[in-house]
Amino acid sequence: MHRWLKPRRERRCIAMKRMQFYIDTSVINFLFVTDAPDFRRTTVDFFENHAGRHDLFISDVVLLEIDRDPNMEHRALLLEAIREYHLELLPDNYRDTVIELAALYIERGAIPRNKTEDAQHVAYATVFEMDALLSWNFKHLANVNREARIQIVNIEAGYRYPIRLLSPLEAIYEP
Repeated sequence: MHRWLKPRRERRCIAMKRMQFYIDTSVINFLFVTDAPDFRRTTVDFFENHAGRHDLFISDVVLLEIDRDPNMEHRALLLEAIREYHLELLPDNYRDTVIELAALYIERGAIPRNKTEDAQHVAYATVFEMDALLSWNFKHLANVNREARIQIVNIEAGYRYPIRLLSPLEAIYEP
């Protein structure tokens, strides 16, 4: 037997770690949309059947976006979903760092100038070393080109942990 090949009984099984996902406001909102039934179905499936395998987080930016919703009933539904699906609020003790990194994303063109909150979502996910940010916002967040631009800024800023920008559909898998 080759020295580098260990006998089967000595090999260790590597357990899959729980993924940490930052959930942006669009994902929570799609639990209740009526004009995109496929996205809604996927979102419900993610939360009902797959989310329990992961640690799910939001930030104060999500709560601020929900607070701006003029429809009180819809706001209540979104807040109830946060409770029901156990979305954990990230601490705000790194808020200054998040704001600085978000500004850097905008300054470097990784996120459009008028999308400050999107930049802050990404910054929270980066600073707290999330495995991925989940969003239905394909234009400004969940796309491979945006992800590449953000990775470049992150590396230049000293953040080496790779962040993925995914849709909930990409986060659904069977173990």
